[in-house]
Amino acid sequence: MTITPGRSGGRSRELRAASRLVGRRRFLGLTTAAAALAFAMDLPATGTAAAAELDARRITDFPFTLGVASGDPLPGSVVLWTRLAPAPYQPDSGLPAERVDVDWEIAEDETFATVAARGTAVAHPEFHHSVHVEAEGLAPGRVYFYRFRVGDWLSETGRTRTAPAADSQVSAMTLAAVSCQAYHDGYFTAYRHLAEDDVDLVLHLGDYLYEYAVGPAGGARDYTDRSLPALFDHETETLEDYRLRYSLYKSDPDLRAAHAMHPFVVTFDDHETENNYAGSVSEDDVPAEQFLLRRAAAYRAYWENQPLRLAQLPVGPDMQLYRRLQWGPLAQFDVLDTRQYRSDQAYGGAKHAPGPESEDPTRTMTGAAQEQWLLDGWSTSRALWNVVPQQVCFARRRLDLTPEPAVSMDAWDGYPAARRRILDGVKAAGIENLMVLTGDLHRGYAFDIKDDFDDPFSRTLGTELVATSVSSGKDGEEKPSNWATYTAANPHLKFYDGRRGYTTVTLDGAGARADFKTLPYVTTPGAPLTTAASFVTEVGNHGFTPA
Repeated sequence: MTITPGRSGGRSRELRAASRLVGRRRFLGLTTAAAALAFAMDLPATGTAAAAELDARRITDFPFTLGVASGDPLPGSVVLWTRLAPAPYQPDSGLPAERVDVDWEIAEDETFATVAARGTAVAHPEFHHSVHVEAEGLAPGRVYFYRFRVGDWLSETGRTRTAPAADSQVSAMTLAAVSCQAYHDGYFTAYRHLAEDDVDLVLHLGDYLYEYAVGPAGGARDYTDRSLPALFDHETETLEDYRLRYSLYKSDPDLRAAHAMHPFVVTFDDHETENNYAGSVSEDDVPAEQFLLRRAAAYRAYWENQPLRLAQLPVGPDMQLYRRLQWGPLAQFDVLDTRQYRSDQAYGGAKHAPGPESEDPTRTMTGAAQEQWLLDGWSTSRALWNVVPQQVCFARRRLDLTPEPAVSMDAWDGYPAARRRILDGVKAAGIENLMVLTGDLHRGYAFDIKDDFDDPFSRTLGTELVATSVSSGKDGEEKPSNWATYTAANPHLKFYDGRRGYTTVTLDGAGARADFKTLPYVTTPGAPLTTAASFVTEVGNHGFTPA
């Protein structure tokens, strides 16, 4: 999603210098890429031998300033996360480049009277003293509590849950979908309400942070009681930049509260790296070898700051982020990555009517391997609901009422052949209850997914929910200026709202219910939450109707 920012000027010098060390063809070999990054961007090899050990008694300030988090729940396992940062707004986070032992425990109760598992993890300076624990041996389908300890310091207690067993009887689940949280556009009030909401899982659909500069007053937050350091007041390009930006975002108390209460499943979109990039193609058309160095830094910092498994650890500029999770027999979640492998946007990425360039059948949104993985997963799925968390609008979204209306070249409308292959895969696999979850647009939408978007009477193959932004776009409005145009141009569009917030979805054996929860403002804190609208779709009878 494009926001017009002020761009930084001269912070690409070191990336340009580093890119000259290796040509693009050589760079794309992972071994060469890792070596180049280690030399050029201070990304040393992983391992305990890479740093001396820090005596935890030397940590004199509270180190858990960025909170705790959990994610990617399996029936017997969940990821537990924290990062040691006594001084989060410093490049070194207030710690020397030495490894630290961090104790962890996960219990069946909030008092930790019945501990289910415990151990010690190493916070490596190579990973900015982040900790990713894959807690194993847990019971399926139950709530747990967890915490970390280093030296005499104890973290807050987090709450998480495991996924139900594959053969369990799961009557229902409730998830929350969130996206797009520009710090400089407003407060994360939606997360404070989400922390108090009763959901089983949070799906973050991209734009967890923005690369744009954040001034001393925090942009639209307009701080009067603090001044942010100048090191945030430029666009992120280097590993240090991205790491510091996560420190800023994750120091937000509302975001920390939501992470501490619910397990998250995350996937990135563009702004975690750079606006509207496509594969190895930068928005600014810098050489690919230079941009891939930046992408490697962004992906590294993303993994360090999210509750992700070791399988998602990037190697150079490549990261295996698409993955599949199950919620018993009720739901299968196929989490997509629509940035890393896509073809470059057609027509320069501008809004454009469909044409030969965008309709080229070789164009891909996901890359061939991920596309086949998705189709193969559907062919073997036994879940009642097949849910696809992903980044950009899947349904056709006409933007005007002209005879040849423009569409977004950054969304699936710019990749119609790829969308056609996905829809044909839905039919071939006999998927009866498809739901796509989307972010990016800073608006809430409910779409019916049509077999043929040119024919409003064609078969409905599933539904799509677009979660509005947490803060991006500032306060928003109930009916944007294009509301009448969009609703008239898109008969499969059932709901459109321009306010901030999040969406909850309850899945059960009879159907699904979506609740669009919105805030009247985000540029000042404390906004109340209301449910703007609710919609249902029935099992075996696709299409949204008002609840």
